Amino acid sequence: MTTARAFPFVLHVDLDQFIAAVEVLRRPELAGREVVVGGRGDPTERAVVSTASYEARERGVRSGMPLRVAARKAPDAVFLPVDGPHYLTASEEVFAAVRDLGLVVEVLGWDEGFVGGDTDDPEALARDIQAAVLGRTSLHCSVGIGDTRVRAKIATDFGKPQGVFRLTAANWVEVMGHRPTADLWGIGARVSARLATHGIRTVSELAAASPEVLVGEFGPRMGAWYGSLGRGEGSAEVDDTPWVARGHSRETTYQSNLVTGDEVREAVRVLTDQVLEDVGREGRPVVRIGLKIRYAPFFTVNRSRKLPATTSEPGPVHAAVQALLADHLEEGREVRLLGVRAEMTMPEEDDDVERTPVRGRV
Repeated sequence: MTTARAFPFVLHVDLDQFIAAVEVLRRPELAGREVVVGGRGDPTERAVVSTASYEARERGVRSGMPLRVAARKAPDAVFLPVDGPHYLTASEEVFAAVRDLGLVVEVLGWDEGFVGGDTDDPEALARDIQAAVLGRTSLHCSVGIGDTRVRAKIATDFGKPQGVFRLTAANWVEVMGHRPTADLWGIGARVSARLATHGIRTVSELAAASPEVLVGEFGPRMGAWYGSLGRGEGSAEVDDTPWVARGHSRETTYQSNLVTGDEVREAVRVLTDQVLEDVGREGRPVVRIGLKIRYAPFFTVNRSRKLPATTSEPGPVHAAVQALLADHLEEGREVRLLGVRAEMTMPEEDDDVERTPVRGRV
C-alpha cells in the first residue's frame, strides 16, 4: 500500500563520500588517505571508479572514471574492490537511525534518501538527523532542505560536506537563477546542449522559456518537465513504501576484448543465466529484456524489447536476448563490455501494463 504524504519541508539526506567512508571505518589506517573504490580494486584492470575519498577527488579522481586514469591522477591512492553487501548493510543502519526519530523515510539508494519534515524548524531536524546517523554509524551526512523534492535534492550540494542548506521558492532565483542548466537535478550535458541551441543556458532562462519551444524540442511530457525544473517545482511527497525492483541486470567489462561472434554469444548466455538467477528470487515473470554492447574502443549500444508474453521460463528469455543480439551485433567488431537486463511485472500489475516505478519521482 502506498503511504505517500506531502510535507511542508522535504529533507534530502546524502551520506558524504559514503563508500569510501565505510571502507575507512573498517580500515581506520586509511583515514586521511587517497582512497579509490572500484571494480576488483586493481587499477590495471578495466573497471571504473565507484567512489573516491575527498583526498582523491582533490587529485581529480571522479566517479565513473576508468581506474587506470584514476591511478595516473592519484598514484599514491589506495585502491579497494567494491563490496556491495557491506555497503547495503551500512546503508540500512543509516536509515534505521533516521526512522528511529519517528520520521518518514524514502530510500533512493545506498547513500541517499528523502525524509518528510513536518516541522517549523527544518534546520534543527536536519541536525538531529545528522547526530542520529553519526551516533549510530560513525558516518557523516549532508542535508538539503526544500519545499519540493527537486529543491531539497539540489540543496544538498550546497551543504556538503557535513552541512545543512535550505533552498525554497524564497531563494531559488537568488541561488540558482544564474547557474547553468546542467546544475539542475535531471538535466545532463546532452539536454543542456540541446537547450543551449535555443539560447537557454541558465536556470532563469529555462524557467522563463516558452513552453512551445520546450515541447517542440523535447515533446509534451519532457518539455513541460524541464520547464518545471527551471522553476524548482515538483512534488513535496515522501513515500516510505518499500522499494520493489523493476528488474535485474548484470554486466561485465572484459579484460581482453571479445573478438568472435561465438565469444559474444556465449558471454551473453552466461550473463542471461546470472540475471535469471536474480529474477528467480523475486518470483515475478519477465516482461522485457535489454542488451548493452560496448564496442572497442568505447562505443555503446543499448537496446530493449518487450517479450511476446510474460514468462518465468528461462528458454524464452534466452531466445529473446539472443535474438536481440543477432539484430544488433556487428560481427567482426571487438566487444569490451556486455550487459543483460530483465524487467519483471510489478506486484498487483497486469502483465500487459507497464507503469513508471514510484521511485525517482520529482
